[in-house]
Amino acid sequence: MTFSTPTPPLTVKIGEAAALAGTTPRAIRHYHQVGLLPEPERGGDDRRRYGYEDIVRLLWIRRMTEAGLSLDGIRTVLTADDVRHRRAILDSLDEDLAEKEATIRSQRAVLRRLRQADSDVGLLSPAVGEVLDRVGAGPLRADELDTLLVTERFFGPEEAAMQAAGFGVLSADEALRAEQDRLDRAARALSDPDDPGIRELAAQYVAHYQAMEDAERAAGIDHDDHHTPIEVDEETGEVRWPAMDEALRLPSEATPVELRIAELVGEIFGEQIAQEHEAEATGQCAPPGPSHRDDARG
Repeated sequence: MTFSTPTPPLTVKIGEAAALAGTTPRAIRHYHQVGLLPEPERGGDDRRRYGYEDIVRLLWIRRMTEAGLSLDGIRTVLTADDVRHRRAILDSLDEDLAEKEATIRSQRAVLRRLRQADSDVGLLSPAVGEVLDRVGAGPLRADELDTLLVTERFFGPEEAAMQAAGFGVLSADEALRAEQDRLDRAARALSDPDDPGIRELAAQYVAHYQAMEDAERAAGIDHDDHHTPIEVDEETGEVRWPAMDEALRLPSEATPVELRIAELVGEIFGEQIAQEHEAEATGQCAPPGPSHRDDARG
C-alpha cells in the first residue's frame, strides 16, 4: 500500500485566502487599504497571491477583532516594538470592555424590571419601582407614566420616586383618586384664569396633596429625608427651583387656568418653605404643612 501526499500550493487567490482565514475578500481588501495587511505579489494574471504568512496574519487579525480590538488597535499591537505601548493599548481595550459590560448589566436589569412590572414602569429608575411597591400601587395611568419619565429626565430619579409615591397612593386609594379626579374636572370646567374660584380650588389641591402625603407616610415613605433642591433668596424670600427652568423649555398643553392653579399651589408651598427656612434660622418651629410637592398632575 502506498500513500501519496498532496502538494500544497505556494500561494492562493484572495477568495481562497478569505475562506482559509474565515473572513471575506472585501475585508481583506480593507485591511490592505488601512495598512493592516501588506499587499502581496501578483501572479501572471495580475491577481493578488497570498502565502502562508499572509494567512497567518489574517488569522491573527481575525482573532484580535473577535477580542474587541479596533483596527487601529490591531495595527498598533501588530507593529508595536515597545511592550509598554502594547500593554497600554490592551489596558485601554480592557477598560472599554468593562464599560460595555456594565452597560449590558444595566440593560439586562431594565429587562428584568420590565418583565416583573409587565408595564413601562420597568423602564424607569429602580427607585421609582421600589416606591410603587412600597405603597402597594396598582396600575398607573398612561399620563402618570409620561410624567414620571419627564420628571426623571429633568429632576432626577429621587424626585421621580417621590412623585411616584403620590401616583402610587392614588392608584391604591379609591377615595384619593376620586378627589384628584374631582379637582381636575373642576379645573377643566374653568376657562378664565382670573376666576375668583381658582384660588379656593388651589387651596383644595394643597389640602388634597396633604392627604396624599399622609397616605404616603402611612405606607412608610419618609418625606423628612427628602430635600428638594431649591434656592431661597435671603433678601426677597423668593423660592427658586433651578431644574424647573430647564423643564419649562418643554412644550406644554396646559391651559391658562391649569397654569394659574399650579402657580397658586406653588405660592402656597413657597410660603411654607420660606416659613420653614425662617424658623430654622431663628430656632423656632415652623407651622405644619404639606411637603414640597410638585403638582401631582405633572
